[in-house]
Amino acid sequence: MSEPKKQMPEVRDKKAVLAFAKRFDDICSETEGLIVGLRPVIEDVVAAILAEGNVLLEGLPGLGKTYLIKTLGEVLNLQFRRVQFTADLMPSDIIGTNILVQDEHGKRLEFQKGPIFTSLLLADEINRATPKTQAALLEAMEEHSVTIGGKTNKLTEPFFVLATQNPIEQDGTYPLPQAQLDKFLLKLIVGYPSEKDLITIAERTTNEKYPVIKQIISREEVLEMRELVREVPVAPHIEDYAIKLVRATQPESPLAAKSAKEYIEKGSGPRGLLSILHASKARALSKGKTFVSREEIDSVALQALRHRIYPNLNAEANGIGRDEILAKIFAEIS
Repeated sequence: MSEPKKQMPEVRDKKAVLAFAKRFDDICSETEGLIVGLRPVIEDVVAAILAEGNVLLEGLPGLGKTYLIKTLGEVLNLQFRRVQFTADLMPSDIIGTNILVQDEHGKRLEFQKGPIFTSLLLADEINRATPKTQAALLEAMEEHSVTIGGKTNKLTEPFFVLATQNPIEQDGTYPLPQAQLDKFLLKLIVGYPSEKDLITIAERTTNEKYPVIKQIISREEVLEMRELVREVPVAPHIEDYAIKLVRATQPESPLAAKSAKEYIEKGSGPRGLLSILHASKARALSKGKTFVSREEIDSVALQALRHRIYPNLNAEANGIGRDEILAKIFAEIS
């Protein structure tokens, strides 16, 4: 469907937009030097980081999810910490705890910071921990703070949670609570590499030395890029289109798509809309564009909504997954 012929509000500083696009490409290209065949995933992760969002990556073990996030931490020159989630992991293992210490002034409680006090936190295999431990991340993901013993400790900006999970049907995993799923800006699916990519992976890991990762930007530049993302305007008719996409997933809505009524129990809430708008702003800047168009909305809608819809029994009985349901909905309203 053609773009409506309407005047689009733009970012005024076009030089800053071009600089953003170059930095974005440099970050993705440097990361791609080690992570083969995942350029679309890399771009979505970088866009989410610059849109101040958290990302959930799902895929089978050994597909490069952890390595991708670790590499990005080096490229972005951000403090990076990794937590391997297991069934016996406790909330205090993540956020920290008060410990009793003694010095010349006597005994006192001192807060021992956990690994969450970093800029880039990798929550590896997050669905292998119990819901109680998973929930320990909720405040940090939403408020960028941690409360212990009634005292709130602010996290250093920028702060992001990039989590990985194995498919839920595997043994020893726990479904993420919906409240926590909703805190992720995007959910990305990491699939199998192609034959060509497998050949490249084999050559790099058995015959060649690993490339040396370059630090592309600094922490301050990451903060600058985030500020520019906030400045990107969204025209009213583009915002209306994003709202239409979200309302179409709600079976009880007057704007519900036919497939939503047939296959969805509950649709996306307001966070789905906000995720689409924030991510589309970063994607627009990554292309050197000074405004958001329907193209950017369409490019992020699936990733922003796939973890925010609840398929009903009819969908499960017919083996229709979330991505297929959303594809049907998007086709119906385009």
